[in-house]
Amino acid sequence: MKYLITGLGNIGDEYSYTRHNIGFMVLDAWAASTGTGFNDKRYGSVAEIRHRGRIYILLKPSTYMNLSGNAVNYWLKKEKIPVENLLVITDDIALPAGSIRIRPGGGDGGHNGLSHISAILGHNSYARIRFGIGNDFPPGGQVHYVLEKWSSEEINFLKPRIELTVNMIKSFGFAGLELTMTRYNREGKSIPGKDE
Repeated sequence: MKYLITGLGNIGDEYSYTRHNIGFMVLDAWAASTGTGFNDKRYGSVAEIRHRGRIYILLKPSTYMNLSGNAVNYWLKKEKIPVENLLVITDDIALPAGSIRIRPGGGDGGHNGLSHISAILGHNSYARIRFGIGNDFPPGGQVHYVLEKWSSEEINFLKPRIELTVNMIKSFGFAGLELTMTRYNREGKSIPGKDE
């Protein structure tokens, strides 16, 4: 069985390690841990990981965030992957930094990447992992905040949270969405060092 795992972000060095690119960071971490490299292909950088009898196609769209749906739609069709096997990893300012949720669908929460994917697919009934980046910005400061790079201290804090996200992705493939939600959403909500 094949799964399309799409991490949202923007291409270019100026966007590397920014809050908006947490989707890219998650896929990069999983690929690096398995020694898997990405190849530049149509609409994005693509890698393939096999785990427990499943094939995971990792996609980092090269379309920029606002046109992410073009990449998702192309690779779903190219690999003949049903939409129920699509999982999108996205940043979310509505969640505290490091908080993680996996959901079966829902609104885009004002996120341009999710908005475009939903528009191109014609619905929003696809699984997504929402990775909290917090909302510690003044009025009118959202764009600067999401495009700001994580500090080295924040990246150290994020590492185990990214690892947890990778485990969620693996589970999505071999255990299914419902069991993954049941197993991981409580752990994803609890942030070590921040929750009392």
